[in-house]
Amino acid sequence: MDTFVIVIFLLTYLGMAFGSVRGLKLDRTGIALLAVVVLLVSGKVGVKAMGSSIDVPTLLLLFALMIVSAQFQLAGVYGTVAAKVAAASGSPRRLLALVIVVAGGLSAVLANDVVCFAMTPIIAEGIRQRGLDPRPYLLGLVGAANAGSAATLIGNPQNILIGQVGGLDFWSFLAACAVPAALSLVVVYATLCLMWKRELAATPAATDTGERPHLNHWQAAKGIGALIGLLLLFAAPLPREVGAMVIAGLLLASRRMSSREMIGTVDWHLLLLFACLFVVTGAFANTELARQWMESLAEHGLFPDNLRAMLPLALAASNSIGNVPAVMLILAVWPTPDAGALTGLALLSTLAGNFLLVGSMANIIVAERAAAAGARLSFGDFARAGIPMTLATMTIATLWLRAGGWMAW
Repeated sequence: MDTFVIVIFLLTYLGMAFGSVRGLKLDRTGIALLAVVVLLVSGKVGVKAMGSSIDVPTLLLLFALMIVSAQFQLAGVYGTVAAKVAAASGSPRRLLALVIVVAGGLSAVLANDVVCFAMTPIIAEGIRQRGLDPRPYLLGLVGAANAGSAATLIGNPQNILIGQVGGLDFWSFLAACAVPAALSLVVVYATLCLMWKRELAATPAATDTGERPHLNHWQAAKGIGALIGLLLLFAAPLPREVGAMVIAGLLLASRRMSSREMIGTVDWHLLLLFACLFVVTGAFANTELARQWMESLAEHGLFPDNLRAMLPLALAASNSIGNVPAVMLILAVWPTPDAGALTGLALLSTLAGNFLLVGSMANIIVAERAAAAGARLSFGDFARAGIPMTLATMTIATLWLRAGGWMAW
């Protein structure tokens, strides 16, 4: 039993749970990178072994999708949409519904983290200028972004990873998850209307007529064309990551948009976090303890290939170490998951991310970006709506997965 590797593994995931190290300005990416450095220096992981443990196709697909999203961001699509939503006429509940529909729809095809990053400050400032409390709208933004992203294999990082590792078909996954994802958006809206009733009863001020973000219609059209091409390539007999890189390459070969600027919008911290966690979990998966753990789980029937095991695992793991690290860990020690179980893992781990503020990267992005814009979203604010909406959406997803035959109880 390799005690040193196990200790580094446990410390790394403890860092994922806390998100930082007291006395040091280390975030989750820094913690994971430091763990890789320690494993390399100690000789417990070699450079060649490190390279073989990193799932390059997953990183390529994630990078390419970020380039597609950069096209929309630099064209001003996110800013324009967010500004129009925040300035829309109607009651506060109508504004909330618009935020949820837009965030959920965009996150299904453009990745929830990027959507939240781009839209949060504009929504926060726009709603506040209307004389309204921005918190329920920010919760609607992130709750819908998480729920909407559950519909597709490109909606969030954990779905991308699961789809790549399991070789899941894009359209079959959509057929399995679109309905519970759509119903979850309704639940997000209903929960916020119930839990934030007083804040949503206020009268909004007149629509602001100030300057709007610039929208480049031609570049936005290119982005839409690239997205359509990407979805068509997913139906072709071509590896998903290769098709996505083709689209990304075409977008980078632009006469108007600087490739440096587009590449600069890529979330390199997230890509590095993925790469480092691949190394750390890979090292742990090769230890005797991991093998004993897998044997024990199999012996007691606790592998998450049924809903009884999957539900508590997805909820607990996602809200302790975050849903991306949780999925990476589960896949590292789960020997032969079938397509139905992987679909359930993607759907349930994504919806579980709405439970607490630490449940997903999108939650943290919204909280940090909102704070920078002067709108504080606390842990309690998040739990107030997140807990009931997550319990309701996971119940819907469970019934759907069982009724459709994707997973047994």
